[in-house]
Amino acid sequence: MKELLDDLERWGRSETAVVLARVVDLEGSGPRTPGAAMAVSADGEVSGSVSGGCVEGAVVAEAMRIHEAGGGRLVSFGYSDDDAFAVGLTCGGTIHLYIELLDRRRGCLEVLQAALRVDEATVLATVVEAEVPALVGAKLVLVAARGGEPVQSGTLGDSDLDRVVARDALGELAAGRCGVRHYGLRGEARERAVSVFIESFAPPPRMVIFGAVDFTAALVRVAKVLGYHVTVCDAREMFATRRRFPLADEVVVDWPQRLLERIGPQLGPRDAVCVLTHDHKFDVPAVVAALGTDVGYLGAMGSRRTTEERRERLLEAGVGKADLRRLMAPIGLDIAARTPEETAISICAEIIAARTGRAPASLRDTVDAIHPRIDVEQHDKAVARR
Repeated sequence: MKELLDDLERWGRSETAVVLARVVDLEGSGPRTPGAAMAVSADGEVSGSVSGGCVEGAVVAEAMRIHEAGGGRLVSFGYSDDDAFAVGLTCGGTIHLYIELLDRRRGCLEVLQAALRVDEATVLATVVEAEVPALVGAKLVLVAARGGEPVQSGTLGDSDLDRVVARDALGELAAGRCGVRHYGLRGEARERAVSVFIESFAPPPRMVIFGAVDFTAALVRVAKVLGYHVTVCDAREMFATRRRFPLADEVVVDWPQRLLERIGPQLGPRDAVCVLTHDHKFDVPAVVAALGTDVGYLGAMGSRRTTEERRERLLEAGVGKADLRRLMAPIGLDIAARTPEETAISICAEIIAARTGRAPASLRDTVDAIHPRIDVEQHDKAVARR
């Protein structure tokens, strides 16, 4: 929804009514993931996209009906085998949207927009379906203020439900996920009286690259395309310069372990540390320090010989064999990459595979769903059992 901010605020200043459509769930393949949004003004002006063109016209028509009727409701679009020209998704999936007339009297929407403007970690919970119709459209916003307790605005209609949803919403925010969860009217588990769409607006994931080497500039370029906030760090001042890495968000002249002392507590499952120095005096301290964080991906460059020597040095430094299994070394997928650009792609592909839990393979040779549906409640139960 961030890309809609300018238009939403412009329409707000002119007091133009706006209908917002958001993807809340997806079955099978689909062009946009949960959280994709499109806004339609009362004048028929459109901002954003929910399907890349497949069902945009039908969504606009539904939005204009809601402009007249008010409220909000769930709407689904899927592929029709009987009529190839029917409104549907040619990729074969089904997309579920919540379409609502925005109520600017809800102050939490202003809180949300203000937080998104400054990239605060924020999560929006919306009741999209309920046994009690009056609850539909209720909203709760949580802004995870840096260094403090989350700030809460709005309500879903019950304090116990607010408390349980807030807990789950912060978990989704930490994982950078969006999805629908189900509750009882007072937040009871294993009930479906209330369906809540939890939409995370997490800051960009971080990639910390140690080593101002020739491969680093290529990795910075690819990582920025993927939306990472990229930090390049090297203790050698003559190499770690803004001129050499103009696309990096930060270029830091320091030793790896000292940088990770400062930012390590902020790293989480969505983040990555890539050690490209292949020089033991830099990469051993970097790996040891990174293993002390919750970073989701840790990789180190080097030949087979360098990797084995590094492994022995890490063991001597007190790193356990279990911790060593977190280290992806040599870094990257085996695609016979040679150039810095090819190597950068192999590294980023490995990061994606690690995050999604997929064993890399050509789609031609697999039979699983291309975009597996994630049941967030079952996922959390599985994580709790580990």
